[in-house]
Amino acid sequence: MTENSEKNKIEEGVELQPIADEQVQNVLSRVWSNLKNFMHGRFDLKEGSAPQEEVVESVRKGIDFRGTNLWVLMFAVFIASLGLNMNSTAVIIGAMLVSPLMGPITGIGLSLGINDFDMLKTAWRNFLLMVVVSLVTSTFYFFISPISTAQSELLARTSPTTYDVLIAFFGGLAGMVAQTRKDKAVTVVSGVAIATALMPPLCTAGFGLSTGNLNYLLGALYLFTINAVFIAVAAYLVVLLLRYEKKTILDPERQKKNTRYITIVLVLVGVPSLLFAANIVRRTAFEENVDRYVNKVFQFNRTMIVDYTKEFHYDGDASRVEVRLVGDPLSEDTIDNARAQMESYGLHKTELVVKQANSDEKLDIGKLQKSYADIIEDKNTQIRELRGRLSSLTAIDTLSGADISRELALVTENIGTVSLSKHITYNNGQAEGTSVVAVVKPADENEPIDLEKIRMWLSVRTKNGNVKVIKE
Repeated sequence: MTENSEKNKIEEGVELQPIADEQVQNVLSRVWSNLKNFMHGRFDLKEGSAPQEEVVESVRKGIDFRGTNLWVLMFAVFIASLGLNMNSTAVIIGAMLVSPLMGPITGIGLSLGINDFDMLKTAWRNFLLMVVVSLVTSTFYFFISPISTAQSELLARTSPTTYDVLIAFFGGLAGMVAQTRKDKAVTVVSGVAIATALMPPLCTAGFGLSTGNLNYLLGALYLFTINAVFIAVAAYLVVLLLRYEKKTILDPERQKKNTRYITIVLVLVGVPSLLFAANIVRRTAFEENVDRYVNKVFQFNRTMIVDYTKEFHYDGDASRVEVRLVGDPLSEDTIDNARAQMESYGLHKTELVVKQANSDEKLDIGKLQKSYADIIEDKNTQIRELRGRLSSLTAIDTLSGADISRELALVTENIGTVSLSKHITYNNGQAEGTSVVAVVKPADENEPIDLEKIRMWLSVRTKNGNVKVIKE
């Protein structure tokens, strides 16, 4: 009987197992379906989107550069050039907000997405026109400008990196998505104009033309190309995601060719930026290593660092660190020991040059004076802080018990003996100020004494608001 019951249980378990598996699969299927519906509802781009005809017409209006658009472009170029010349970030941002450069670039991406080749030709012609007008205007400005020094804002537009690719791509996505909404988010479009920064590189290229600096010209034009290409590609992808209706139906072979051309352009534009980015990362790491190395290794009691310079070389040549010292000169053994530690700080293939006050090399007196001025200023700051703390602890003059006791007898009656003392008040170990404690013994124990009157008078007399009067 027992064997039969166990056999039945085993058989029932074998029969129930597929049912349990099927139930789990059904539950997982429902969970996955609900999750897909939830994600689709949250991330559906078609929700709130404007009709395709409205979006196309809106983009088409921004493509054409004539009349007002052309004048606004030239004014924006002048504003951006002034900002670069003055090294003013706020002015440059203002120029980017005014600039209408996004129109033709977005038009190129949209026309590629819907196979509207008439719009593509118009957008391409206007794109070239805006580049030429911007270059001519900025070159003219920098040619007549009395300031010919490249400021940091201008130099920042001469070395594009992969980060610029990502900024342009995601900025273009945000801009095109906003462009396809019924209620177009103006703040998004403005933010994209600032983030992708189309205007400053063109003005920097104009600076390179006016000064004959080929590196500035090519670097800035490359940055502008990166921004323009990846904004257009982002617009193209948004159009594909929204599944806009094609104006011209291409055969599969032609469609593959177009896709291949777009991919080739992306590779040609994007790959060099990877090299720039890698070099910038290497340079940044080198400079951080030099800072750690100098601040740790060159710490001596009677020798002080005036300044140090860092030269990083990308082409495989040895980089260079130059340290300038004053005070007791370091021995050659000490300098050799400092050189031996460079490897441990990641400074491979780096030359160390140490210039000391007694060497034949001339030190930069201006930097030396600045270094001493900084030290003196630090000392003066410490002195001021110590004086402030001292004044808070000695807020009253040295108390003269004899004078105060005589004066107190005239202030109120029944004054016998008076003892005065100053106390420092502490809060969690920190001195907060001083207090005055007065112990007064009445002349006649049976007569009252006005302690409050004494306290108020002592506060004025000692110039201390924290006075305690105790009757003995």
